[in-house]
Amino acid sequence: MRIDNRGVTPVPARAEPYRTITVIGAGSWGTALAAVARRAGREVRLWGRDPDVIDAVARQRMNPRHLPDIALPEGIVAISDLATALDGTEAVLLVTPSRTVREICAQLAPHLPQGVPVALCAKGIEAETGLLLGEVAGSLLPGHPVGALSGPTFAAETARGYPTAVTVAFPFSYADRLSPVQSPAARLAISLSSEAFRPYVSDDPVGVEIGGAVKNVIAIACGMMTGAGFAENTRAALIARGMDEMKTLAAALGGRRETVTGLSGAGDLTLTCSSRTSRNMSLGVQLGQGIPRDRCFDGRDVVVEGEINARSVNDLAARVGVDMPICEAVFRVLTQGADIGETFARLWARPIEGEPNMLDLVLDHPADPASIRGFGGHAE
Repeated sequence: MRIDNRGVTPVPARAEPYRTITVIGAGSWGTALAAVARRAGREVRLWGRDPDVIDAVARQRMNPRHLPDIALPEGIVAISDLATALDGTEAVLLVTPSRTVREICAQLAPHLPQGVPVALCAKGIEAETGLLLGEVAGSLLPGHPVGALSGPTFAAETARGYPTAVTVAFPFSYADRLSPVQSPAARLAISLSSEAFRPYVSDDPVGVEIGGAVKNVIAIACGMMTGAGFAENTRAALIARGMDEMKTLAAALGGRRETVTGLSGAGDLTLTCSSRTSRNMSLGVQLGQGIPRDRCFDGRDVVVEGEINARSVNDLAARVGVDMPICEAVFRVLTQGADIGETFARLWARPIEGEPNMLDLVLDHPADPASIRGFGGHAE
């Protein structure tokens, strides 16, 4: 953004869009982002492993497996060969599950044109190492700016062209500070912008990544309480305190608390915790209703990122000395077989604290933890 000669009125600056964008991953979100980039006027290549999906996108302009009945814009080039998909591309959106980011980055490395930026559109923390996905990708793709794209985005709504806003975040180099309009974050934001898709620019990928990973775990917590029969008060409390956990972890890792109040934090958290369209929320609801994990989703093998993130977030928080009681509660239920009612009753009976955190105050809660039997079956 420039300032006019009076020094007071913001004047929009012009960023140069990337002409060719390659989307790696032809699932629902990857396909939706390919549609976004194409509607914004970019040359778009969509790479995927499933030959049936690639063929359907190429021939029928639809993804029958992940986004059935949604017509995609004309001109998306669907490709199954990775080298071809990356040849001459100017920017990459990496849209594969968090657990595959390391593998995919290793495959990308030999084929990426020099200096091409890579935006991670998956949300999570690598389970084996506790690294943010940006750290994983950065270690495997030296010389390439690595950032993140995140926000309150259900894939089907985005693919249909419903108004959607996201945050695009990359680390800013010294040159980016001098000319922010030429930064990868600004250029990618303008490359994806259209009447219905509105990106915001950030220089805090750590804050954006933490928001995307932790919100999945908080959504499972909200789902558990909803499934157990509780209502809006409970969910609102979990969202608000869950956002504080996100802020604290982001700050401990070098991100900024205010980033978490934006689209990639508060926005995504609110969406994910408010609709059973979210697989995280849906899993929590089913577990809260007493459905065994292997019978959730009618027994189908559904990948739920928050289930994966619960362990990695809990481990990361312990490593950096951050207290995240909601995430810990979800972790205990998912991985240690803890009873949902008793676990969340104990969460509510924790010592009373000050809000904001700078108020140095901790009070004993009058509830006796030894007598807690849990919230019990379903609320009335």
